[in-house]
Amino acid sequence: MEYDRISNIEHGLVNEEGSSYAYDLEERLITFAVSICTIAESLPSNRVGNHVAGQLIRCGTSPAPNYGEAQGAESRKDFIHKMKVCLKELRETHVWLKFVKRMKLYESDDLEMALKEGNKLISIFVRSILTAQRNTRTKAP
Repeated sequence: MEYDRISNIEHGLVNEEGSSYAYDLEERLITFAVSICTIAESLPSNRVGNHVAGQLIRCGTSPAPNYGEAQGAESRKDFIHKMKVCLKELRETHVWLKFVKRMKLYESDDLEMALKEGNKLISIFVRSILTAQRNTRTKAP
């Protein structure tokens, strides 16, 4: 169904060509980090721009390697913890992007796309964490 395809695209489950993103989360996080770095590098070279750029680079690039850490978690509890770290960093990035938009430090479609992708990633991590927590409770003795 075309509606399902569009709905899946809107929710970030498939790309425009219809390929699944379900197994490309690491790639999406890396692409997101690259877009954050591009935005950060384009901010004005003044006190505010430099401060925000540094914050964006720190929080916007950390979800990808933290997700890699989560994939090698030693237990379900460790996995949940590492996924929560990714979520925390994604939320911080989202706040900084909203700040950039409000301050009009960077005006481009790239900013809107990063805000939308960040929201999608946040949703994915929230659902993954809830699922892992639910699975932990149902499998506990």
